[in-house]
Amino acid sequence: MDVKNSEDNLDIEANDEEKPEALDAPASSSLTDSAETTVDTGLASDQETSSSLEDKLPDDEEDPSDWFVIHCYSGYENKVRHNLEQRIETMGMKDMIFDVIIPTQEEVEVKDGKRRTIERRVFPGYVLVNLILTEESWFVVRNTPGVTGFVGMGNLPTPLRPEEVAQIIKRMEADSPMINVTFKVGERVRIVDGPFNDFRGLVKDIDMDRTKVRVLVSFFGRETPVELDFLQVEKA
Repeated sequence: MDVKNSEDNLDIEANDEEKPEALDAPASSSLTDSAETTVDTGLASDQETSSSLEDKLPDDEEDPSDWFVIHCYSGYENKVRHNLEQRIETMGMKDMIFDVIIPTQEEVEVKDGKRRTIERRVFPGYVLVNLILTEESWFVVRNTPGVTGFVGMGNLPTPLRPEEVAQIIKRMEADSPMINVTFKVGERVRIVDGPFNDFRGLVKDIDMDRTKVRVLVSFFGRETPVELDFLQVEKA
């Protein structure tokens, strides 16, 4: 992100009272069509900051908000969301920044012979924000403690495409939890359920579509393939 200040370079870690004077228009390229980079905030040229970002916003009849991705340190997603929600409240930005979410999904895993359902982050180190991109909203988000930058092309935050947002939401709202597969072909596993309980064998193949695994189990000195559900085995 390039921000221009005619007297001094603007420090991206400025206090909440400071505001950048200009913000480049959003990039047209999609986030997933290119490598992810954290937005830079150097000194902008007169030509780069000559047009206001508000002039680039859609007409009133269209929804002017977009979903953007911000980067933070992995494991600090909840803290960043809490910090940002507090800033939205105290700085009166509810009419510009609408939602902050951490994409998660339920997974079932088998550990120590027991099944348990856990909530796992879909994109560790990333938080999604729905906002109308202006100089003020960018400043509030970018200077939130724990945020290291926006994700985008070059120096510009890149909004997610509608189909990308729909895919993420669909993944979060899935009716049945995903199965967390902790083993792979060639690894040794232990059977924890069914008639072959406590037998050990080698994984021959994994069928992700059917959530089935074929394990080679030794019977009387001969290896016999046994088909099992993912939840019937665990890594030995």
